Amino acid sequence: MASEEKPLVVVTCTAPVNIAVIKYWGKRDEDLVLPINSSLSVTLHQDQLKTTTTAAISKDFTEDRIWLNGREEDVGQPRLQACLREIRRLARKRRSTGDEDPPPLSLSYKVHVASVNNFPTAAGLASSAAGYACLAYALARVYGVDSDLSEVARRGSGSACRSLYGGFVEWQMGERADGKDSVARQVAPESHWPALRVLILVVSAERKLMGSTAGMQTSVETSPLLRVRLGWVGAGGRPGRVLRPSGPGRCAPLSGISRASQFRAEAVVPGRMVEMAHCVRERDFQGFGRLTMKDSNQFHATCLDTFPPISYLSDISRRIIRLVHCFNAHHGQTKVAYTFDAGPNAVVFTLDDTVPEFVAAVRHCFPPESNGDKFLKGLPVRPASLSDELRAALDVDPTPGGVKYIIATQVGPGPQTLDDPHAHLLGPDGLPKPAA
Repeated sequence: MASEEKPLVVVTCTAPVNIAVIKYWGKRDEDLVLPINSSLSVTLHQDQLKTTTTAAISKDFTEDRIWLNGREEDVGQPRLQACLREIRRLARKRRSTGDEDPPPLSLSYKVHVASVNNFPTAAGLASSAAGYACLAYALARVYGVDSDLSEVARRGSGSACRSLYGGFVEWQMGERADGKDSVARQVAPESHWPALRVLILVVSAERKLMGSTAGMQTSVETSPLLRVRLGWVGAGGRPGRVLRPSGPGRCAPLSGISRASQFRAEAVVPGRMVEMAHCVRERDFQGFGRLTMKDSNQFHATCLDTFPPISYLSDISRRIIRLVHCFNAHHGQTKVAYTFDAGPNAVVFTLDDTVPEFVAAVRHCFPPESNGDKFLKGLPVRPASLSDELRAALDVDPTPGGVKYIIATQVGPGPQTLDDPHAHLLGPDGLPKPAA
């Protein structure tokens, strides 16, 4: 808990990226960031991908300020303000139920925040999830909040609530209109499946043309595969932005909406959530891999069904999909599985004994144009060669430089607090430290 006697209270935390294998796409409430379906993700290890955030409060600060990757950003962004309001509300609530009277002055202190990612931002690698999870975690510690942070993180970025836990995580869509039951829960810890590996094939580190928030809102409004909000009905029959839930995991059809128009959210995802949780608990890679690819394909089909269509995949993305299916067909089983979020970069799941051969296949299909020694980052991968049979089975024309590099990682833990003062991104004056 923050000490009232300190002129400056500083906390530094890290938080992980998570990759959804059952994806959410679309909200039943834009303001509260409530999804139209539940989702399930895998938390990646912070040794390879993480956000680091320092939060500081002081009686001397005159305004809230935030710096992202060394650049000061607008602290008035609605999502950021929502997180700040929620964490301060929780802090006041906690203190009001305690023995401290009057409430500590720190509740009125302004906050300075600095955050950095060690991976490309806004390129479809779940940077907002890690960023807002880290923000919520750091703010909670600097303001002395000790409670479920799902709502705080979710208000910043929906998928951020899943980055509050390690291992395998479910984001329950919830039924309540106020979103209090739309929370993240761990399905299995990071130690549950030690053989699972994750390869991120970076096709582009450029900022994507359409962000996830705008993309999913357009899909909800225009895609017959997903659309659930035509004829929105609010309180008293007025036009609204919130769907009325009907039973566990379901959204009640509103006037003018057919059952078919809610196909993915209502008829597909609930069953897939149960199946995926089972595959994780049983460490069934065959089932896990097939379902991961099917759900990714359906998500991108929904994006293409949006009007105007949204295409997050590139030609290289589609070549990676072909590579994966050729690789699996050669082995007669699902040895590797792809998923793509809202960007062209592929996330490939496999088991540790398959990694060397698949990395060799990627090198064959996408030869590095330069810096071949930097093509593979993260966990070490032993060299392997391709058999003539596999080389022939891949049946692709090599595309030099198509994959910029590979990040090899594994399942990892949730947010961490760094005790080393040298890790702080803010100096004693509450401003970002000079770049080393």
